[in-house]
Amino acid sequence: MTSEQKTALAGFLDTAGDYLGDGYRRPRENYAFTDDTVGTGDTLEEVAAEICACRSCPLGAGRTNAVPGEGVKNPLVLVIGEGPGQDEDQTGRPFVGRAGQLLDKMLSAIGLNRQENCFIANVVKCRPPENRDPAPAEAEACRPFLNRQIACLRPRMILCVGKVASNLLLGNTEWVTIGSLRGRFFEYPAAPAVPLLATYHPSALLRNEDLKRPAWEDLKLLRSKLEELTST
Repeated sequence: MTSEQKTALAGFLDTAGDYLGDGYRRPRENYAFTDDTVGTGDTLEEVAAEICACRSCPLGAGRTNAVPGEGVKNPLVLVIGEGPGQDEDQTGRPFVGRAGQLLDKMLSAIGLNRQENCFIANVVKCRPPENRDPAPAEAEACRPFLNRQIACLRPRMILCVGKVASNLLLGNTEWVTIGSLRGRFFEYPAAPAVPLLATYHPSALLRNEDLKRPAWEDLKLLRSKLEELTST
């Protein structure tokens, strides 16, 4: 609850108390409320443990391992994909297959890696059957976990890889292509102060090498924005 919401509620309760009492308006206090902080008291380890125990949607029943995410605390960049694949489901680690290996190379090209300054996660934490796209209900079931991770991590930027993750995070009711989203920054409602950039999923680059150039332009844009943010 925000400080404004708390002040409004306190005012309502004061007025109700006057009405239910003698009907006279009493002097009001000057309240000094502060905003509640989403995720207060959470740790990444606690969130990960809850993810591994979660059965909130059908994906939990079919997984081998949940995949909470991997990387450093307080990262420069939080990378978010759509969901684990077969390799990730087997290992419990995000982006470890061919697409993950390419992602690591892409990040390394602009001085980023999951060992030093990135955290890598997914919209959903369990593998969808046959690697299908996560259903909206499955993404919504996992969204509180992702939001709590963001609150714990406090990244400087978010990089969404792929159409699925980007459209789900941006709340688009009609999905659009990465070509329509890339090249500009957005806000994720759970972290409005954190710039969000969308780019192609590494698996798309493996299928179509023509996408490597625009993806590289996106990475350079990310690097430029990071330099701007970290220099202030």
